[in-house]
This record gives sequence, C-alpha cells and structure tokens, in this order.
Amino acid sequence: MDFTHYFRLSLQQDLLGAFVALPDYQDIMLPLLNLTVDGEVHTIRGLKDIIARELQLSEEDLNQMLPSGQQSTFHNRVSWAKTYLLQAGLIEHTRRGHFTISPRGREVLASNPKRIDKIFLERFPEFLAFKGRSGSNGNTTTDNGHAESPDRRTPEEALQAAYKELRDDLAGELLAQIKGMSPQFFERLVLDLMLAMGYGGAEQTASLTGAGADEGIDGVINEDRLGLDIIYLQAKRWGNYVGRPEIQRFVGALHGKRARKGVFLTTSTFSRDAHDYVATIDPKVVLIDGQRLSQLMIDFDVGVSTAQTFAVKRVDSDYFAED
Repeated sequence: MDFTHYFRLSLQQDLLGAFVALPDYQDIMLPLLNLTVDGEVHTIRGLKDIIARELQLSEEDLNQMLPSGQQSTFHNRVSWAKTYLLQAGLIEHTRRGHFTISPRGREVLASNPKRIDKIFLERFPEFLAFKGRSGSNGNTTTDNGHAESPDRRTPEEALQAAYKELRDDLAGELLAQIKGMSPQFFERLVLDLMLAMGYGGAEQTASLTGAGADEGIDGVINEDRLGLDIIYLQAKRWGNYVGRPEIQRFVGALHGKRARKGVFLTTSTFSRDAHDYVATIDPKVVLIDGQRLSQLMIDFDVGVSTAQTFAVKRVDSDYFAED
C-alpha cells in the first residue's frame, strides 16, 4: 500500500533554520485507520514502523525528539492520531496497548474519505463529548463569529489546556482499561482507591459474582484508622447507567447492617432519579461514576505513574527588592 498518497508533507522551516518533513498527527489518522482494515489486533509500535518505512523516513527524522526529550516526535504524533480515532469510536481497545478497527471505522473507510482530521471526527457524538471534557476545541470562535487561533492564547493558558487534555485522555484510557477487567479486579481497585484516599482498615467481604451472600455489599472500609465508623461499598462494573432501583437495593443492604454511610461506584453513569434519591435519604450515600472514578485514580496515583514533571517558575520579586 502506498501511504504517501495519504500524507500531505510540507517542508516548514523552524526558528533554527532546520527543516521538518514529518507529517502532523491529523495527516496520520487516515493511513493509520487503513492499516487496521484487516481486522487484526494491532499495536502502535508495529504500525509506526510500517508507516515510517513507507514514508522512507530517515534515521534523523525518527530520532527527532519532543522538547522534553522524553519521546520521539514521530511516535508522539502516531500515538495522538490513534487517540483521536479511539475517542471517535473508529477503533477500539482489545486490551492494554492493543486495538482493532470498530464497525464504525469500517463504515468510514467504506465511504472512501479523502482525509480524516479533527473536523471530520466532529460528526461523531463521542468525539464531541471528548472535546467538551478536554477543551480540545482547536480554533475558538470570538463574539464576532471569526475563528481565533489557539496560538493567540498566552503560553500559560496553552500549557494548562494541554495538561487538561492529557489528563482527560488518561482518564478515558483508564476507564477503558477498567471496563476490560474482571468484576473481582474492579472490587480490589475500589478498595485500593479508598485506601489511597486516606481511609483505613479495609477488607473485602464478597465478590460481585457472589450469589447474594453480600446482601448488596461488596466491601467495607473503616472511615479512619481507629475504626470509629464504617463505610460500606458497592462496585458495579457496568456498561449501562445505574438507576434508582439499584441504589435502593444498596440502601436496603445498608439498613440491614444498620450502616450510616455508603459509597456506590460504577464504571458507567447514574440516572437523574438515582441522584435525586440519594439527596433525600438517610443513610448518607455517595455516588461515584466512571468519569469521577478515573479522575480520583489520577489524583491519588492508583493505576498510574508520573511520566514527567514540569515546573512553571516566575520571578521572585522579593529577591529583587532593595532596602
């Protein structure tokens, strides 16, 4: 397959006078999706090497690094192309680091698109929702209706927006990983998260697959290290939303334990009725949906590790103050 047909390469001179011949991540989207049309399970590493060979990229091209020096520019762009295809539902995860084409991806290729980019992906509601969460809006619109380039943002605003986009993408990847694990793994994850958040003295009482022995309780954890109060947990690794009936069953189990506090966690979302119900009842029940769960995992370093850290510094005006 001749991948050069899909790439529109342009030579752009940077501030140092060097030339960059690498395609940007949007130029990579269509050829990357085309490589998955065989229906096999792929990895970024394998597809990256094929694209690099077809483009006849030099060793110097492949060794070009991001400003952080932590990753090659080409690998980073291929990875982001994959991220956007994933968020739009054109490809789907099979397991960690592996993906395949989705039925929607096949439909897109069957329409013989000339190019796939962020504007193209905006036709899919999942991608629009991702943009709304991450602030990944590309151009913004001013009051007079004209497009405003993101380059007009201050460096600090651009850095913060980039951080938020990276964080939300990580949260989405975490949630995809959790949904692919077993219910028992999800229960252990919930207990690990509660411990990381400062609660202590946890023990697992039953699994999600237990035949009613748990009475709707999947775990218990002390509210503090002294065990002055106990919090009961319910963990549902679901695809559909959790409605009021499920919460009522959990509350019934809490009453059976004479419990005052419970946390219901799910990989999906809660219905409006469920939220309204817990706002008016005793015991106190906290609902944590998939999006909040993944954000808490990032905040408390559960299932994630720090790749790199940036320190943003300002002038210390006190240092330069003269008596």
